[in-house]
Amino acid sequence: MTSSTSSRRRFLRGFGTLIALPTMESLLPTPVARAMEKTGGLPLRMAFVYSPNGKNMTHWRPEGEGSAYTLSRALKPLESHREDFSVISGLKLETANANGDGGGDHARANAAFLTGCQPRKTAGADIRAGVSVDQMAANHLGGLTKLPSLEISCDVARKAGNCDSGYSCAYQFNLAWKSESMPVTPERNPQSVFDRLFGTSDAHRVAENRSILDFVMDDTRDLQRHLGRRDQEKLDEYLTSVRQIERRLSDTAQTTRQLPPDARQPEGIPESYQDHIRLMYDMMVLAFQTDSTRVASFLLAHDGSNRTFPEVGVNDAHHGFSHHQHSPEKLEMLAKVDEFYSAQFAYFLEKLKSIKEGSGTLLDHSMIVFGAGISDPDRHNHNDRPILLAGRGGGTLTPGRHIIMPEETPLTNLYLSMLGRMGVNAEKVGDSSGTLEIIG
Repeated sequence: MTSSTSSRRRFLRGFGTLIALPTMESLLPTPVARAMEKTGGLPLRMAFVYSPNGKNMTHWRPEGEGSAYTLSRALKPLESHREDFSVISGLKLETANANGDGGGDHARANAAFLTGCQPRKTAGADIRAGVSVDQMAANHLGGLTKLPSLEISCDVARKAGNCDSGYSCAYQFNLAWKSESMPVTPERNPQSVFDRLFGTSDAHRVAENRSILDFVMDDTRDLQRHLGRRDQEKLDEYLTSVRQIERRLSDTAQTTRQLPPDARQPEGIPESYQDHIRLMYDMMVLAFQTDSTRVASFLLAHDGSNRTFPEVGVNDAHHGFSHHQHSPEKLEMLAKVDEFYSAQFAYFLEKLKSIKEGSGTLLDHSMIVFGAGISDPDRHNHNDRPILLAGRGGGTLTPGRHIIMPEETPLTNLYLSMLGRMGVNAEKVGDSSGTLEIIG
């Protein structure tokens, strides 16, 4: 073992390959390990997941308040994680409203969701929104990790063009904004995300169809001799998850090579939307597990998306039936899609909970916002939006509740509170008016 064993970061090395490892208590100086056991002093993560086209609010909002609330239909897929998240009702996104700018609610919802700023109405190059909450955290914490932040999506990236009533596509296809005029383009291909995390684009490895783990085998054996039983299990669990994801990526690539010549190749992206979402969630878990980044955002699909959902028997276009006009048939389709997205989020929470960290789990040391920029899609309203906050924030959050906020409470107040827990001293996030300490 080298002197790096006791350093803040530990890697497996071999043949030009470098794999970041989870925090190993066996490798920490004794006082640090003791402090971790007492206080859970582990990295805190922050993530934001955006669900498009609003919700069927009748089936979303729970009955009751506090810990005794009743889960709604849309949240039933999350029932086994009830104690790991809170539903927060009443938060508004005022800057997604027209405010004199006319149509364009979908573009404004995407652009304002993490910035809390009113986007300039333009389809040209003179776009302007604001710095998003994730990038505020990344600016403060990015130097501590391999990647300052991770931005992913299941949509094809679009940076220009007129997408919604005179608003640039840059607004509708990006959540993260590094500056007022610079959105951060999310990555759609899970293989590309994997390569960013592990540096696995080595041509020799790919040509021989070998696992990245084959190149660090010697260092792995050496490391195992210095680990306690608990950390040996943790290392085995982590390496198994890496190999499983490699296998899934390989299976996807093999499938695409068998497509007929005139078919559009998905370039390593699963054909199934559910598989795509779950693989991207896996990427986020790995990124947090290895402390490759502590900040992430996931645009499941842009507002206005016309995806279909054969997984749940919905073959109509999402945006089309989201304008339900109180049609029972369309409202039922919308409810099924809401359940679908909740089920995928439940998968994500289960993965985070399965990874032990200190005396808790990866989810315990995270703050995950799941929500939408629109409430009722038929009305295009941006008040009382559907928002979940999952995780325990390193012991600073009290999940398992339905929290009803006073009307006119900005969503960005939640973000400001989260930044404080990340150690980021920010005065405002967009239109925030204060913190939301009721979440603690």
